[in-house]
Amino acid sequence: MKVLLINGSPHREGCTYTALCEVSRALNDNGVDTDIFWIGNKALSGCIACKKCQGTGKCVFNDSVNEFLEIAGDYDGFVFGTPVHWAGATGAMTSFMDRAFYADLNGGGRRFRLKPAAAVISARRAGTTATWDQMNKYFGRMQMPIVTSQYWNMVHGACPEDVRRDLEGLQTMRTLGNNMAFFINCKNLGLKMGLRLPDTEAPVHTNFIRS
Repeated sequence: MKVLLINGSPHREGCTYTALCEVSRALNDNGVDTDIFWIGNKALSGCIACKKCQGTGKCVFNDSVNEFLEIAGDYDGFVFGTPVHWAGATGAMTSFMDRAFYADLNGGGRRFRLKPAAAVISARRAGTTATWDQMNKYFGRMQMPIVTSQYWNMVHGACPEDVRRDLEGLQTMRTLGNNMAFFINCKNLGLKMGLRLPDTEAPVHTNFIRS
């Protein structure tokens, strides 16, 4: 069992990383291996709707998005972390998730379906719940069960030292890790007992405009 934690902060080991590490330790304590993937701090283009990912499952722009897609299929669950920028996820994280999930859908949608996901948000002060809502919409579209905690998945602080003093936030991260490990174990147990994943229908796309 493996979970990939995605660090969407421009700072490799800042507040978001500190929160993800707390989730990671809880997962490890439950026998789940973890890796942290940093999206980097180089410019990431948004999706340009070129649809070159159709059939390939890869983005036309060869950057950290494709690096992530290359390994994502090997993981049983995902935790996406982002700081708050202007009451939402960072522009880089939004571009990253737009392109990664769109490429997977156009490539057949095999990497993420029915794998648990969670969002972790860090902020100095506000914008956390709006960002959490934004992130969860991706998981809902990708048929990824959303794992929650005892509180909304957030930590507060302007630096890693602040986050380490946010005792409730850290506890929320640990609970999140415990809950995700439990969900993955339940899923795997069901599969071992012969429970099959639901069949999928061919997608139907209906426009709202009628002639």
